[in-house]
Amino acid sequence: MDILNTIILVAGFCLIPAGVLWLCRRFSWLGKIGPVLILYFIGIIIGNIGLMPKQMPAVQEILSNAMVPLAIPLMLYGCTFKMSGARSQILALVTGMISVSAAVIIGYLIFGKDLPEGAKVGGMLTGVYTGGTINLAALKTMLGVKDETYILINSYDILVSFLYLSFLLAIGIKLFRKFLPNSIESFTEKDEAAIQKEMQKEDKKPHRGFLTRVGIAYISKLLGLTILIVGISAGIALLLPESMFMTIFILMLTTLGIGCSFIKNIHNMKYSYDIGMYFIYIFCIVVASMADLSELNLIGGMDLLGYLLIAVFGSLLLQVIFAKIFRIDSDMLVIASVTFINSPPFVPMMAAAMKNKDVLIPGLTIGVIGYAVGNYLGFLMSQFLGLL
Repeated sequence: MDILNTIILVAGFCLIPAGVLWLCRRFSWLGKIGPVLILYFIGIIIGNIGLMPKQMPAVQEILSNAMVPLAIPLMLYGCTFKMSGARSQILALVTGMISVSAAVIIGYLIFGKDLPEGAKVGGMLTGVYTGGTINLAALKTMLGVKDETYILINSYDILVSFLYLSFLLAIGIKLFRKFLPNSIESFTEKDEAAIQKEMQKEDKKPHRGFLTRVGIAYISKLLGLTILIVGISAGIALLLPESMFMTIFILMLTTLGIGCSFIKNIHNMKYSYDIGMYFIYIFCIVVASMADLSELNLIGGMDLLGYLLIAVFGSLLLQVIFAKIFRIDSDMLVIASVTFINSPPFVPMMAAAMKNKDVLIPGLTIGVIGYAVGNYLGFLMSQFLGLL
């Protein structure tokens, strides 16, 4: 009976994300909540209502450890690493990363030292606020962060990121344009309609074609290449001391994934990002199911909330100071900050809100570079904070 229950639960973990994605596209109010938060909620319920067989924790551990290594290269294959010569774009990228790193250090000195895994949390915040969810998941695995801590960070991140985005939309954009340089090429109605149409088209059926003959062929090639990269990365990591295995393993996956993105045939393969993101969704529900609700104390985690608030709003303040000193365009500042804090999917929405089409491509480019370096910066930050 336990074996049957285990099989059913594993199948559920793999298939529930597909149902959640469909619901998020079917009902706009669910789409606003987002699949990640919904999957965390479902996972916590599954893990805390007494359904788990005795052998399930070991299976959950295997699933959670397998999903991230598969996702990292897949999400990097299609990335384009190009920086134009635009001074504001390059300065926004560099000063943005410096600002996030500095804010994380300041937050650690104020709140992080009182946290049980403060240095690791600082590394994860650096990764997620220069990259995105994939970096947060990778660093969780790399640094061995507890499931409860990971869930808390995600819960507070959703709250703080919402407050941050609301501030920018309400007063931030107008405020920064008043005292920073600004050169706007506004959207025409045609431009805005075209972008909204493209976003809607991508949102509705990003996995369309998966089960066609061509789609299956693409997926088979992608998974074969990814398994090869996972094997090479694991082989190299095994050559080093056991204590360094996970760190070297994740960094090698990132490096090889970036390397493959420069090979045209791999770069142009369909579905790589969508498949990688689906693995992250499976990771989210599995990790949430491993969290013990009795130990998940949102109210008691005020130090962690304070840490995130300083990391997000402190980094924005530092970016504004750098923008004033180096005369960075105000809209470039905003789009870079949104890319770092909220991740690249929010770039088109913010570009439309600012009615500035010139920042769309630079914002996405900065986000791609953030995905690529987030794991490295997060790991280095965790090691540095551990010395303080």
